Amino acid sequence: MSGLMNFVILVPSSFFLVALIKFLHDYLWIPLRIQHMLNSQGIKGPRYKFFYGNNDEATQMTKEALSKPMALTHDIFPRVQPHIYSCINRYGRNFLYWDGVRPELVISEPELIKEDMRPGIIASVETMLKKWKGQVGKEIEVFHEFKLLTSEVISRTAFGSSYLEGEKIFEMLNKLSIVLSRNLSNTGIPLFVKLQKPAYMLEAEELAKGIQDYVSKIVKTREDKVVKGEADNFGIDFLGLLLDLSATEASFNRMLVKQVS
Repeated sequence: MSGLMNFVILVPSSFFLVALIKFLHDYLWIPLRIQHMLNSQGIKGPRYKFFYGNNDEATQMTKEALSKPMALTHDIFPRVQPHIYSCINRYGRNFLYWDGVRPELVISEPELIKEDMRPGIIASVETMLKKWKGQVGKEIEVFHEFKLLTSEVISRTAFGSSYLEGEKIFEMLNKLSIVLSRNLSNTGIPLFVKLQKPAYMLEAEELAKGIQDYVSKIVKTREDKVVKGEADNFGIDFLGLLLDLSATEASFNRMLVKQVS
């Protein structure tokens, strides 16, 4: 009987121990490891805080900024995103930020991205101007047009596609950003969140999965073309460069394993 009782006690304890190790691995070990790796490469940022990341500071800074009267100036950046403004002044234009346990590499140095975006900007602006020429004498919603232009530039740079092809990704990204921004300070208690996720978190996870599935579909299409010999590379856009780098590293690792064995 005592052996059975020990077994009954041991099994739940083992499950609890495994769950605890997994939890600490995901919410403590991985974030601290990422932070250490990027710090060693010269990329600094606010210190990661267990589970909440930097969200508490961001929420507090935003409340303080909005509680003060707005000065007569066009410089609204310190008011609408005071946490990003503070990090840029403290850590530089490129830094690591924590949205909960999710790391975000913030790059605000134009020199690092303008060369890659220039072809996309030129092609997208030309497309927009051609469209406008066909609407001479008609009213044009400029705000909407420039919103489409911005999305198309990013889409061409990242995926080498037009905005229409990447429309689904941007639609889901926009919805995801709205969901997360509305619940910035609603991080909850870790254990309860694990057991029963709130509605906004389930919606965010569904959107994130949709984005991942859509990008994975684009990646598979490019990989299939390279394998079949229909294309020499994965593309000259940002996604193509990442896939080329990944393929090069995989090839090197296979060669290394072959040499060792």
